[in-house]
Amino acid sequence: MCRLLEALSETQGEWRHGYDLMKATSLLSGTLYPLLMRMTEQGLVEAEWREPAQPGRPARHAYRLTSAGLALARDLAGSAPGQPLKGALA
Repeated sequence: MCRLLEALSETQGEWRHGYDLMKATSLLSGTLYPLLMRMTEQGLVEAEWREPAQPGRPARHAYRLTSAGLALARDLAGSAPGQPLKGALA
């Protein structure tokens, strides 16, 4: 979960697709998507369907941290608000 929190906190407030998160965290889909679902249920991540950028492509889920998720990431990293988290959760 720490790698996922770090990846999501790198782009605070921006929506990210699962494939992008898989590349950033090196987590396999069988690990990543259950984590995202659990974190969404816990209120740490929000998810929404995003329309495709190119016609003919399927809609995809996108994810971003909620304020609670960002606070947890900061707590785990031991950083104060406004400080970067990169590398702190590894």
